[in-house]
Amino acid sequence: MALTSWKVFNFFDVSQIKLPEDEQSSIFDSNEFSSVCSGSESVFLGSNDGHVRILSRAFKVVRTFRAHDSGRITHMKQVNGAALLVTISEDLSSEPILKVWALDKIEKNGVPKCLSTLSIQNGRRQFPISAFAALEDLSQLAVGFANGSVTVVRGDLIHDRGAKQRTVFESEEPITGVEFREGQTTTLYLATTGRILTLTISGRGQGQPAKPLEDIGCGVGCMTIDENDGNIVVVRDDAVYYYGASGRGPSFAYEGPKQLVKTFRQYVVLISPPQAPAVARSNGLRAFVTRHTEDIFNTSTFAILDTDLKYVAHTEFLISSVKALFIEGGDIFVLNVDGKVFRYREKSLQQKLEILYQRNLYVLAINLAQKANLDTPQRNVILRKYGDFLYQKGDFDTAMQQYLKAIDNTEPSQVIRKFLDTQRIHNLIEYLEELHEHDKATVDHTTLLLNCYAKLKDTSKLETFIKSDNNFDFETAITMCRQGGYHDQAVYLAKKHSERDLVVDILIEDSKEFDNALDYIWRLEPGMAYPNLMKYARVLLEHCPTNATQIFIDYYTGTYRPKKDMPASTPLALQGGMTSAIPSFSSFIPLAYRQSPNVASPGATDNQQAPLNEADAAEAEAAEAKAAQPGPEYDTPKPRTAFSAFVDHPEEFIVFLEACLNQDHVSEGDRVDLYTALFEIYLETASHKNGADKDVWEAKAKRLIDSEHIPIDASNVLLLSHLSNFQDGTILVREQQGLRFDIFRSYTTANDTAGAIKALRKYGPEEPQLYPAALAYFTSSTRVLEEAGEELDAVLKKIDEDGLMAPLQVIQTLSTNAVATMGMVKKYLSDTIERERKEISNNRRLIESYRTETSTKRKEIDELGSKPAVFQARRCSSCGGTLDLPTVHFLCKHSFHQRCLNQVDDNAECPLCGKQNATIRAMRKVQEESAERHDMFQDALSRSRDKFGTVSEFFGRGVMGAAGIE
Repeated sequence: MALTSWKVFNFFDVSQIKLPEDEQSSIFDSNEFSSVCSGSESVFLGSNDGHVRILSRAFKVVRTFRAHDSGRITHMKQVNGAALLVTISEDLSSEPILKVWALDKIEKNGVPKCLSTLSIQNGRRQFPISAFAALEDLSQLAVGFANGSVTVVRGDLIHDRGAKQRTVFESEEPITGVEFREGQTTTLYLATTGRILTLTISGRGQGQPAKPLEDIGCGVGCMTIDENDGNIVVVRDDAVYYYGASGRGPSFAYEGPKQLVKTFRQYVVLISPPQAPAVARSNGLRAFVTRHTEDIFNTSTFAILDTDLKYVAHTEFLISSVKALFIEGGDIFVLNVDGKVFRYREKSLQQKLEILYQRNLYVLAINLAQKANLDTPQRNVILRKYGDFLYQKGDFDTAMQQYLKAIDNTEPSQVIRKFLDTQRIHNLIEYLEELHEHDKATVDHTTLLLNCYAKLKDTSKLETFIKSDNNFDFETAITMCRQGGYHDQAVYLAKKHSERDLVVDILIEDSKEFDNALDYIWRLEPGMAYPNLMKYARVLLEHCPTNATQIFIDYYTGTYRPKKDMPASTPLALQGGMTSAIPSFSSFIPLAYRQSPNVASPGATDNQQAPLNEADAAEAEAAEAKAAQPGPEYDTPKPRTAFSAFVDHPEEFIVFLEACLNQDHVSEGDRVDLYTALFEIYLETASHKNGADKDVWEAKAKRLIDSEHIPIDASNVLLLSHLSNFQDGTILVREQQGLRFDIFRSYTTANDTAGAIKALRKYGPEEPQLYPAALAYFTSSTRVLEEAGEELDAVLKKIDEDGLMAPLQVIQTLSTNAVATMGMVKKYLSDTIERERKEISNNRRLIESYRTETSTKRKEIDELGSKPAVFQARRCSSCGGTLDLPTVHFLCKHSFHQRCLNQVDDNAECPLCGKQNATIRAMRKVQEESAERHDMFQDALSRSRDKFGTVSEFFGRGVMGAAGIE
């Protein structure tokens, strides 16, 4: 790839180093130094006179010491992590001298301690050193000469234990570069003006000839090693090349001569000399010395390349040629021939990203962030910015890809609002699906995604979504599926999340699959089945009455057993002889909730089914055996809680009630409820029947209340019988409760004369008050009177015989309606008058006798009080002996011997008349006490048939407060 297509940036800040104003600073201006190296926060300058100057990071000379007595110092290396410095001085009159210095060990004369000194051998050929490399532990060093030979030094130079030198390579071309690569084997990369080679100097393959990698070489300083991957970087006039152990790697075209190459972090740093007439490549020696003939006033090019991401991080034209380039403290330093030092400091990552944002180079920004191991949230910011840029350009698909990559740290609403347009609904779906994959979706996101599926009618995606393991709000998903008409999917979700109530709701309210809903309820445990059964009882009874009634019976009789899935026979062949490779959604619904397809087996008729194989039969038997096991225990609800469910379903209600009554151990309260409801539903059913059917249902109702052990409340029977016009029920209850008058009145209210006569004959002897009521009813209308016939005379006769009514009351009753005639009551009146006359005559005779007796008694009392009494008795009334003195006489005409009496004082009483007198006194006392007991009078009056006689009797007893006779 040509660098002309690479983007050029200014990722480095350039600043000139202000050198200290002292005599030491003149070394940069005078060009006295011959080599430069850096390390350990110091800069080391080797001079032409063999001195080494150590500079601090502020470029102030810290120490100067003479490293070599003759020659100029052409190469130096500071060992990283150690206070060791390697210097090489050259004097073409003798062999090059290599010394190792311990910078942390200072001698008394102020010079660092020299650890070892070594003369580098080149076969006594005096050629300058053109390349130098050393391992970090200084165990091996490689020195390349301009005559094409390479000497490798091995040994312990730090402890001066000796070292061995060997010429490992010779060629006719000058050596332009040497670099070590360590690994299982130590490889030495060699560069000449005409070739690039590798040479194994330790490990497997040692001793073999150098292996050429490329038959094109490079100039001095145009090869370096990339510390990141161990490959070497070679720059030529046409391009930048990478080489590995196996050969050439990628290359990048970059026209122009190259003076120097270094690697800094991930960058390749190039120094290009001023453009000059091309030198023939065939003249290798001339190409080797070209860089030493450059004019000091010509401009050079300084470039920093990122060959991995393929951009130019910095490029600059330098007025003065570059004398040296070194890296220290994370900065690049360039020393010009005019003595000026420039620092190139890399900008922060954020600054570089801002530059890329300004130029809309988001792809490069993303790659740069990844290479810098930027954390995910910060990389997502770049992705989001890139997505916004693409969205503004109208590249919605690519923009969405960026939003998806940045989904973890992006507010979903910012993206969703951009894609709400119908034309971009597919992008919106993609983003919402990714939100669910990352568990970042909310209820609103789930709702929106399902709405998108519904809008596109994409059932396959909807099924894939709900069957996935994404963490989404299933309640929202179920709601959206129900609203969109995807009822099977809603059932699947509800079952998957064990939302049994929702399964029933969907099957009944949405799918209208009542049989499947009932079957599902039947498979639930009692505690879960009961609420759903009661919630949809009426609907289930309406659409599947038989099975719904049976599950009610099972549950309320305590015999409920959840159904078990039975194995279904596997179809032997599908219609059409083919089957889809992708299962439909119905395959995810359990067998109990979908109808099996009507697939015929080969050779089977329409009315035949393929027989179960042995495995299926065994599974079926196992399922049946499991179903026969005792069911779960639960509290059986009261039957009355199910009554409301059977409204408008009398036949099923009757089956339910009769089944509940047939079980044992029904509580008394439940039996009352069941029998009362059953009696009512019998009457209701009879009310909708005619003829014999009606008689059958009424007979069932009558049998219920006619039994002695049926605990139905009489008031309920009366009410229900009245509402249903069921006379037999009313009569039966009133008979059982002794309400005979009410029975008779029910007939008269209904103008049922025959029934009234029947009731009068049946209950009249025990309920005499029915006759006066019958008399009033029989004479209430002409029709009733005609229907009664001779029964009126029987009623009058009974009333007359038992004195149930006074004749005047009878006359008043008959005269209420102009129905009865005198001829009808003539005999009654004549008999009554005759009887009254006889009674009056008897009463008069009795009164006369009472008056005569009273007059006689009064006369006797008067005579006793006014006339003397004459006693003529001769014998004792007690012993019967002849009276002799002393004798006691009583006014009652009885006389006694005094000795025959127990008491002879003033209060003595005739023994013969004493008992009668005591009886009279007791009766009198009772009358006096009862005179104050008005309740006795009222009770006797209420029970008496002869009211006037009762009043007369109590009047005689003094109840009216009359003064008694002493």
